[in-house]
Amino acid sequence: MLAANVHLGTENCSSLMAPYMYKRNNEGIHIINVSKAWEKLMVAARVIASIPNPRDILIVSNREYAQRAVLKFATYTKGNYLGGKWTPGTLTNQNTKKFLEPRLVIVCDPRTDQ
Repeated sequence: MLAANVHLGTENCSSLMAPYMYKRNNEGIHIINVSKAWEKLMVAARVIASIPNPRDILIVSNREYAQRAVLKFATYTKGNYLGGKWTPGTLTNQNTKKFLEPRLVIVCDPRTDQ
């Protein structure tokens, strides 16, 4: 994580992210606490691995920058993905062609994808 510079955040830090920040460097960029991030990553990995059928996992991203990552993740885990705009009724209307009933929904950016 350190070699890939994943621990570097942005200058902005919301109150929800504050517990996961280690400190702020001289340039004003927040540094993420790697041990807490690793802990949460392992919890997420256990949740994903506990689903017996990978087709029951839905990965969602409406953001343009995350769509490639969502596609790659879905390809390697053999899960379903939705990139871009949602088709109305995808999760609720059983009469649509693209109806999905996932056991787990992974959302890339909850703030924009809500």
